Amino acid sequence: MTSPRTTARDAGASSGAPPTAKNMAAVVVLYHHPKDPEAFEKYYAETHGPLVYKHARAIGLRRADFTKFSSGLGGERPQFYRQASLWFDSEDALRKAMAMPEFGELAGDLGNFATGGVTGMISVKTND
Repeated sequence: MTSPRTTARDAGASSGAPPTAKNMAAVVVLYHHPKDPEAFEKYYAETHGPLVYKHARAIGLRRADFTKFSSGLGGERPQFYRQASLWFDSEDALRKAMAMPEFGELAGDLGNFATGGVTGMISVKTND
């Protein structure tokens, strides 16, 4: 989980022709500031990240982007702590993945380390 951007190949997703960028959809998780950032980072790197990679192929994950916010635009503390974007070939593929037990295991793990809470959304890419 040290890389801020992980390709489908790195995530273990199936190979084949890439989807058109416009059709891709993502589960976006915005992590609120945790009570203990050090404990969050340790768990995220050693447990949750490997769990994402373990299930990547099964759920059809194409790419995973992980970011940590350093500041707001004016230099203030950012509203969110981290963001994870899990990319799929389409919104239909994403919704199928969300119904799988492997995805449920990922979602269920959030309570083990995301002590500040999360905001989750589905996004659809609108440019190529």
